[in-house]
Amino acid sequence: MGITYDVVHRTEYRYGAPVSLSQQLLHLAPRDTPRQARLAHALVVDPAPSRRVDGADAFGNPLTRLDFDRPHEALVITARLRVRVEAGDPLDPLTSPAWEDVVAALAYRGGEVLDEAHLEAMRYRVESPYVRIKTVFADYARPCFTPGRPLLDAAQALMQAIHTDFTYSPEATQIATPLLDVFEKRHGVCQDFAHVMLACLRSLGLSARYVSGYLRTTPVEGKPRLVGADASHAWVSVFCPRQGWVDFDPTNRVVPSLQHVTLAAGRDFGDVSPLRGVILGGGAHELEVAVVVTPVDPADT
Repeated sequence: MGITYDVVHRTEYRYGAPVSLSQQLLHLAPRDTPRQARLAHALVVDPAPSRRVDGADAFGNPLTRLDFDRPHEALVITARLRVRVEAGDPLDPLTSPAWEDVVAALAYRGGEVLDEAHLEAMRYRVESPYVRIKTVFADYARPCFTPGRPLLDAAQALMQAIHTDFTYSPEATQIATPLLDVFEKRHGVCQDFAHVMLACLRSLGLSARYVSGYLRTTPVEGKPRLVGADASHAWVSVFCPRQGWVDFDPTNRVVPSLQHVTLAAGRDFGDVSPLRGVILGGGAHELEVAVVVTPVDPADT
């Protein structure tokens, strides 16, 4: 079972003064995953860049580099993509190994040769710019990670705890808000929820990565619409030796499936921001972002 989606992601900057030079990095092309295939992708940029380079970043995500060497007072970037998302196999958390065994498998031992999957996972078990490793995060997660509990069962319990204890509040934080402040105030947005869960998992010695993407839902009658629908969204992916990378969405307390479209994965938001860069000039600026996620097959609407 699967759904094909068309996604339009439009970003517009309006500057108070002309920008003479600009360099931008874009994570606006979706990566392929075991449950997602990119069918089409197009990028429209106004004004046209003086140079464009398409490639991949250090984490295997599609990356576009744009250079602008002519003065401009606005920048509009529209990404149009089509992806096919499959439901994947049902998650059975109880079949995963004990979380302590996974921690042990990810620990470095001199002279030991690890396979490619474990080597890749190890880069996501250390501190990163937006995700701290602290005892306070391990202590918060500890009631979910009882001795011998299967990893994915414990991760699911942690997801549920964060969803219960934290309040979604768009005005409460900015991306630069320290994670310890978010943790203390228990308010934030999807990026904060994901960063808190990452900090908890990594503080226990586990590997987990930040996933950016989109969420589209048509709620069942009488049930609320998922938070983050039809906008940029973020969730967490946990490495489990038997099942591979398994996603959890603490903002909505769901295991991502047909409703989640993946863009990129990294250590935290800073690695996979949809658009970031440097400019010379510009003064104050205004930013508008709009996302529309539409099922292609009318039977799925």
